[in-house]
Amino acid sequence: MTTSTVEYLGGLRTSCTHTKSQTKIITDAPVDNNGKGEFFSPTDLLATAYASCMITIMGIYCEANSIHFTHGTSDVIKIMGTNPRRVSKIVLKMDFSGNNWDEETAEKVIRAGKACPVAQTLGTNVEVEFDIKY
Repeated sequence: MTTSTVEYLGGLRTSCTHTKSQTKIITDAPVDNNGKGEFFSPTDLLATAYASCMITIMGIYCEANSIHFTHGTSDVIKIMGTNPRRVSKIVLKMDFSGNNWDEETAEKVIRAGKACPVAQTLGTNVEVEFDIKY
């Protein structure tokens, strides 16, 4: 089954439709690559997907282990490299302080998150820096 469909809209913009839900995401080329930067760029989505996947896996881990998890945020910083143009580094500034985890619990939950599918897919191809508060 198709996961999504991507349609070129012109002007370096695409419309991406999730097949099952019909949810749409518009992407735009970034200003530093001839675009308008009015929407997420594809590389913005890649960096953002890392944080989203990590937090989702942490939620799954917490549900499976009866761990309180009601607060989690991440500021995402994407750093581009050149030759070839690529995402070279992702900085995740994460805050889980509202959950009142002790150090042992936080380490287990964060370790589960760092093993998320996006992290496994990117592997060592992209440097990831974490700044995590719990």
